[in-house]
Amino acid sequence: MVSPVPQVLLALLVGFAISQLGLFCTTIYLHRALSHKALTVSRSAAMAFRVILWLTTGIRPRQWVAVHRRHHAFTDVPGDPHSPVLLGFWQVQLGNVYLYKKAIREGEQTMKYAKDLPPDRLDRVLFDHAFLGLGIGIAILCLVFGWEVGLMAAGFHTVIYLSLNAAVNAIGHTYGRRIYENNARNTQWLAWLAAGEGLHNNHHAAPTSAKLALHRHEIDPAWWLIRLMERLGQAKVRLRDVKLASAVLALPPDPEPQLSTG
Repeated sequence: MVSPVPQVLLALLVGFAISQLGLFCTTIYLHRALSHKALTVSRSAAMAFRVILWLTTGIRPRQWVAVHRRHHAFTDVPGDPHSPVLLGFWQVQLGNVYLYKKAIREGEQTMKYAKDLPPDRLDRVLFDHAFLGLGIGIAILCLVFGWEVGLMAAGFHTVIYLSLNAAVNAIGHTYGRRIYENNARNTQWLAWLAAGEGLHNNHHAAPTSAKLALHRHEIDPAWWLIRLMERLGQAKVRLRDVKLASAVLALPPDPEPQLSTG
C-alpha cells in the first residue's frame, strides 16, 4: 500500500509543474504575444499554446486579452477591472477570478479591447468549451498518475495558478520596487514563481517589450524560453530596443538602474 504522504508530495510537485506550464503559456502567448504584440509565434507554437491553456486553465484567449488591455487602458483608475488601489489588496488577491468574470460579463465594454481576435472554427468547436478542456486535462492526470494523485494534483494546480495570477495584480500594484513612473511594482521573488510577471513595474513602463527584466540583477524566466523559441524559428521578437512609456524615478537606496542588453 502506498503511503498517503508521498502521494500528496507527488501531487503537489505535479500540480506545481502544471501551474508553471500554464503560467509560461499565459505570459508568453496571452500576455506578451497576443495582448501587446511584443512577439509573434509560429502557427505550430500558437496551436501548442492554445491546447495547453485549454487543458490547464480553460481560458479563452480573447477574453483574457480584453481584460488585460482594459487594465492597461485604466490602470488603477475607475474602469480597471482588478485594481487593488481601488478595490483593496485582499479583494483582488482572493477574488481575481470573480473580477475577471465580472469584466467579461460586461460585454462590449470589455470585449471591444480584443476585436482583433475574433473566434475561429477551433474556438467554436473546442477552445471556447472551458469545462471540456479542463475535464480532459484532469482525465489525463488521472490516467497517468492514478485518480487520487491526479485529482489532488489538479486541485493544487488550480490553487497555485490562480493565486500567482492574482498576486501579479494584487502584489504587483501594492508592494515592491518602483523604478518607473507608474503604480506597478517589481518583485523578483514573484517573478521567479510567475514566469517573470513579478517585474510588473517594468512591464507597465515598457508594455511592448518581450523581455520584462530590464536592469541588472533582474531575471525573467520566460525570456529564456522566448530566446530558445527564437533560435528554433518558433518566435520572433518585434522590438529589440526598449520603448519606455514612463520616466525613470530616482531611488536613493538603490544604484542607478541600467538597461540590460542581454
